[in-house]
Amino acid sequence: MPGRQLSVVVTRRLPEAVETRMKELFNVTLREDDTQMTADELVDAMGKADVLVSTITDQIDAKLLGRAGERLKLIANYGAGVDNIDVETARQRGILVSNTPGVVTEDTADMVMALILAVTRRMAEGLRVAQSDHWAGWSPTAMMGGRIKGRRLGILGMGRIGQAVARRAAVFGMQVHYHNRRRLRPEIEEELDATYWESLDQMVARVDVLSINCPHTPSTFHLLNARRLKLMKPSAVIVNTSRGEVIDENALTRMLRAGEIAGAGLDVFERGAQINPRLKELPNAILLPHMGSATLEGRIEMGEKVILNIQTFADGHRPPDQVVPAML
Repeated sequence: MPGRQLSVVVTRRLPEAVETRMKELFNVTLREDDTQMTADELVDAMGKADVLVSTITDQIDAKLLGRAGERLKLIANYGAGVDNIDVETARQRGILVSNTPGVVTEDTADMVMALILAVTRRMAEGLRVAQSDHWAGWSPTAMMGGRIKGRRLGILGMGRIGQAVARRAAVFGMQVHYHNRRRLRPEIEEELDATYWESLDQMVARVDVLSINCPHTPSTFHLLNARRLKLMKPSAVIVNTSRGEVIDENALTRMLRAGEIAGAGLDVFERGAQINPRLKELPNAILLPHMGSATLEGRIEMGEKVILNIQTFADGHRPPDQVVPAML
């Protein structure tokens, strides 16, 4: 829309540097607090905006888009995942969708390794012991965890983040295995020294650590269901920094309680912030509040990508990170 300043509405608080830059470039309405918008607030925002800057907490489905009116022309999602947006319906209504791919890769991969170490070395349990009044000091047999060198790491989803995890894991001496919708090119597979498994069942049964790095789609919902989780070794651990819906959380909780899986490190949950209370009680589960990509550097880079997408659109061109249904 060259020739006039775009009206932009932002649904959540963003880093100060990002908000300041947006105010310089656009006619922007910022969120005064960091609460999630209600459906009615989202409809109101879409009705008065050329561009909506949404986040993964904003569920923009077909019903909501049907109430959007005619003004909205771009949903610039602040995040790489767009499973919160009905991209097909948006396209049918002439609304473009963009995202921020690639920005969270390194930060999320760091968190995967942090969780692998934290679970296998029982760091959360050790923290509780050290902070209690009952620690009597070092003992040769106390708080024994496991060594990760030599262990088999299974990566479910070998995109940007999965490959970044593979590179880190190799430095720690882990053996890298993976299952992906498409097999990697031979030269990438060789570079990562990664073994491909066409059968997810067979890979799950053989790895010592399983890292979930695939998106949430209809085909990945409960991909790790009770049947598949039961294939894992009792000594294995599972780490999820991707989407909570990929794992059947109730089944995982039951197996962790029964000792059928040794441990879990979870940064995402099936029902968002509504974590299974029984899961919270488990000493062998480390739970984080969706902070895998939460670095200041990463959040600012995400904002810069959002601004670039909006500015390119304002200049009459296709946003560089436009998402189309065929990509999903």
